[in-house]
Amino acid sequence: MRLFVSVDLPDDLADDVASVQERFGEVSGMDPTDPESVHITLKFLGEVSEARLGRVEDAVAAGVDRATVEPFEATFGGLGVFPSLDYINVVWLGLRDGGDDLVTLHEGIEAETTAIGFSPEAHTFTPHVTLGRMRHAGGKERVQELVRETDPAAGSMHVDEIRLTESTLTDDGPEYETVARFPL
Repeated sequence: MRLFVSVDLPDDLADDVASVQERFGEVSGMDPTDPESVHITLKFLGEVSEARLGRVEDAVAAGVDRATVEPFEATFGGLGVFPSLDYINVVWLGLRDGGDDLVTLHEGIEAETTAIGFSPEAHTFTPHVTLGRMRHAGGKERVQELVRETDPAAGSMHVDEIRLTESTLTDDGPEYETVARFPL
C-alpha cells in the first residue's frame, strides 16, 4: 500500500481552496488538484507492506508524542512553488499561522520513521496545500506573476489529529483512505 502522513482539511475549506485555484484558471499547463481532497503532507512513506503496517503506525504515534504539539489553529494564505520560480513543478497555498506546529510534527514523525528505515526527506519541509502541478512551462510567467503579486487568504481550521493515509492511484486521480488517526 502507498502511504503518507497528513493533516486533512475539513470539507468546508474546499470552497476557499477552489477560490484560490480560480486565479490560475487560465494558466496553460497547470493541472489543479481536487479541492475536495487537499491535505498537508507531513511525510510521504511510499510503498509499505501489510506486514510492516504495525511498525509504521507505532512510529507515527511515537513521532506525534515526540513533537508534543497541542491542538492548534492553522490559517491558510500566500502562494509558493516548488522547486523554484524559474522551474515550477508544484503551485501551493501556504500557511500564515500554524506552520511552526506542522514543522514540529513533521520533525517528530521524520525522526521516528527514519529510525525504522524510511529515507529522510531530501529537502526542507514547507507546510503547504498543493493547488496544482505543472505539465509544461506554457503558463510559467502567469504563475510567477500571481505568486509575486497576490497574497490570497483561504480560511482556517482546527488541527487536533493527523492521519496515516493510503493513496490509490487511478485514471481519475488519486483516491485517499484513512488507515489510522493520531490525536494531538
